[in-house]
Amino acid sequence: MNELELKYGCNPNQKPSRIYMEDGADLPITVLNGKPGYINFLDAFNGWQLVKELKQATGLPAATSFKHVSPAGAAVGLPLTDIERKIYWVDDMNMEVTPLANAYARARGADRMSSFGDFIALSDVCDAATASIIKREVSDGVIAPGYTPEALELLKAKKKGNYNIIQIDENYVPAEIERKEVFGITFEQGRNELKIDDEFFSNIVTDNKELTEQAKIDLAIAMITLKYTQSNSVCYVKGGQAIGIGAGQQSRIHCTRLAGQKADNWWLRQNPKVLNLPFKDTIGRADRDNAIDLYIGEEYMDLLADGTWENTFTEKPSVFTAEEKRAWLDENTDVALGSDAFFPFGDNIERAHKSGVKYVAEPGGSIRDDNVIATCNKYGMVMSFTGIRLFHH
Repeated sequence: MNELELKYGCNPNQKPSRIYMEDGADLPITVLNGKPGYINFLDAFNGWQLVKELKQATGLPAATSFKHVSPAGAAVGLPLTDIERKIYWVDDMNMEVTPLANAYARARGADRMSSFGDFIALSDVCDAATASIIKREVSDGVIAPGYTPEALELLKAKKKGNYNIIQIDENYVPAEIERKEVFGITFEQGRNELKIDDEFFSNIVTDNKELTEQAKIDLAIAMITLKYTQSNSVCYVKGGQAIGIGAGQQSRIHCTRLAGQKADNWWLRQNPKVLNLPFKDTIGRADRDNAIDLYIGEEYMDLLADGTWENTFTEKPSVFTAEEKRAWLDENTDVALGSDAFFPFGDNIERAHKSGVKYVAEPGGSIRDDNVIATCNKYGMVMSFTGIRLFHH
């Protein structure tokens, strides 16, 4: 089959809609369940490329959580800590957790607000453990190179049998030239086949040149994630997972702030005051996520003052003060930061420092590179100039 008709395009008024192969070849995908739409396939194909490259770069199973053609999270399959299991809402699951399940729990869990209603991409055959996590979350669909019978059974039962399940041919190689049409005009370019590996970060321009092996992995995750994130974009990574992604902003500093705020929220969720919030048993995971976001954000005083807490908690939680939050954030260290284009000013590094960034990778090439390097040196950071821009539109 070289064509698949879709219900509509980006919006219900955009008809007709389809995906197809211009050369007449068969599509490299099989829809095993559901009826994926136009945006679902955009997320699926971008997500698949991301996780395939993450696995190639790290040798570990990888997962990503996509929303609106940008990743909300991405991770490789390293073990979860007890705290991570709790903040990702998988601590109650009595099962053997596989590396792929760990990867998705981390990809989904780092920014649960943004991942709500995601489209998932998995680098490996989806197993029952991974499917069990997916089944309990609000999600539009999943793409993977295959599914075990048990995993497929679990996923087919999701969304009253309408969950979108796509299998992709992992050996599919797209044409070297890619095209898209805008306003009746066709754009053409060579595919971005850039390989990101250890050598990608060899040009270290700061005084501190101690780039650890874990930092190289984290920077690779950051840059591969950015390769499939709508630009401008910045990505914070720690311990094999993206913890903050700022996508599609017109200014670099706003990318850095947005991603930094998400990284801060990820770390604040691990504070004992947040871990021990007295939720009522009737409050579901999504509502808990919303309440936590309010509690650790600027709205937490409103949450306590207007009586909203009475519907959520068994008792009124104590205030999480700005001083307490800043002290906790200061304990976050060794965070890696990638940028898809050069930093024009040192203010980006100043903001990154507040979120525990120690390792930075960016293309370089700004007329103010000296200021950016000097700001990194002020904080003892390690910065690599990659020489390569990674815009994605």
